[in-house]
Amino acid sequence: MGLAAAVLLAIGTATVFAAEDGKPEVQAPASAASAEPPKLDTGDNAWMLTSSALVLMMTGPGLALFYCGLVRKKNVLSVIMQCVFLMGLMTVLWALYGYSLAFGGDPSDPPKWIGDGRYLFMKNAEAAWVNGKSEIPLYPGLTIPVMTHMLFQLMFFIITPALICGAFAERMKFSAMVVFMILWGTVVYLPLAHWVWGGGILAYGSKHGILGGALDFAGGTVVHISSGVSALVCALLIGKRIGFRSEPMPPHNLTYTAVGATMLWVGWFGFNAGSALAANGLASSAFCATHFAAASAGLTWAAIEWIARGKPSVLGTCSGVVAGLVCITPAAGYVTPMPALLMGVAVGALCYWSCTALKSKLGYDDALDAFGVHGVGGTLGAVLTGVFATRATGATTDGKPLGLLEGGSSLFAAQLAAVAITWALALVATFVILKVLDAVIGLRVSEAEEIQGLDFSQHGEEGYIFI
Repeated sequence: MGLAAAVLLAIGTATVFAAEDGKPEVQAPASAASAEPPKLDTGDNAWMLTSSALVLMMTGPGLALFYCGLVRKKNVLSVIMQCVFLMGLMTVLWALYGYSLAFGGDPSDPPKWIGDGRYLFMKNAEAAWVNGKSEIPLYPGLTIPVMTHMLFQLMFFIITPALICGAFAERMKFSAMVVFMILWGTVVYLPLAHWVWGGGILAYGSKHGILGGALDFAGGTVVHISSGVSALVCALLIGKRIGFRSEPMPPHNLTYTAVGATMLWVGWFGFNAGSALAANGLASSAFCATHFAAASAGLTWAAIEWIARGKPSVLGTCSGVVAGLVCITPAAGYVTPMPALLMGVAVGALCYWSCTALKSKLGYDDALDAFGVHGVGGTLGAVLTGVFATRATGATTDGKPLGLLEGGSSLFAAQLAAVAITWALALVATFVILKVLDAVIGLRVSEAEEIQGLDFSQHGEEGYIFI
């Protein structure tokens, strides 16, 4: 994801020519100066468009079903509406200025803090009529159009704020949610995306990279830590639901949740394998690591429940699967299959603890465990990337040792720095945004509206009508 080095075409590949004596002769690699620029690869483009569709499916119907099944039936439509509305809202913001602020800049010398105006209003991204023919610009260093790269990255901009909705489900004003997401996407997501994937202060190999830069293949910091930590701040500032811990609030439809979880599992292959930005061996490696981590995490969560409670639950198994997908996201292109299995086991156990013992002890109302899964799981994944990452996958091209197991201690330090910076930005920015919004328009629905349910009080509809 955003890692151009992972998909740069090999420069000066040796070419075999037939010699006069009939024996093959190997021509020396061409110099970088004489190498031809990348050309459009229709296979890469097809894979990236497919991946874009898979990631969009993760928000709706995947996340929408996963979340709406976990709330009470009087709030089922409110959660779906949040996901669907954000699919539209974040798309418009991305087209107007989001993509440019995240990825705009000279590829050879990207800005340190935020992108420039290169792609504002889709300038330099859309097709143009030049010298009597249509020209489709390619993204620098890749074999896909800028438009395809823009679409793929857009889907991450959509799902990340949608993840936060799980923390304030059943009690936040819809109007406050809309304004919050506009500000959060602009102030938190866009700078992080530029820092990690646009050549900024957290980008691996960038001249701006702190401690040489961190590795984040598909969004451990940008997506999961940022949304998970912000979700915790939302839960704390908005407060607990009426009746929290004094009356039962079981999920109203675990069938929806299970279907949504499995859709997320499938869609995540676009999320992670698509972040290779080409249909190549790296995509296969990331696909495999993603699947293995999800499988082992789901089994781990179920096994712990089986031991602790005597029965494994569908909800627990699905939660474990999602935790595994979250944890492997930053590492997907940098680890081999067996470490991916181990990461799944580790995050399955840790997220089980965070969603049960930790939440119970601290008493916060993270309604759908956005922090317990995404904040905790994303943090663990980013740290373990610094342990298990290997140059063997080919995701980096400098040949340097990466993870601790490979002797790369500097990367581990960079991973810790990236985690700390992401936590700090998400905590501070989310706190300030929420405080300002609360003072101006208020964050929470009234007590009467909350008791009635957000489906009717915010949208004038009901998810279930019994005759």
